[in-house]
Amino acid sequence: MAKTKSTESILKQLKKDLESKKVVIGAQRTLKLLRQGKIARVLVAQNTTNVLKDDLAYYSKNGGFEIVALDVPNEELGVLCKKPFSISLLGILK
Repeated sequence: MAKTKSTESILKQLKKDLESKKVVIGAQRTLKLLRQGKIARVLVAQNTTNVLKDDLAYYSKNGGFEIVALDVPNEELGVLCKKPFSISLLGILK
């Protein structure tokens, strides 16, 4: 799968954020911290469910964070984060 340069740079930044422990893994934890205003950016996998996308759209009305749609499916996002499961949403802490 060919990735665009922007996706490559986002994934490179993700690796740095993972090392610095600034990443929140999972939809429930990410949405909880979004409500508290502690998330600066949300990374969304390519095949995330419409329900989660609708939730993000709802919370984005208040603003305060950036939504980044990735060109990678949730299974590959799990592998990139070195986890044995698929990941639909990642939150980057402020």
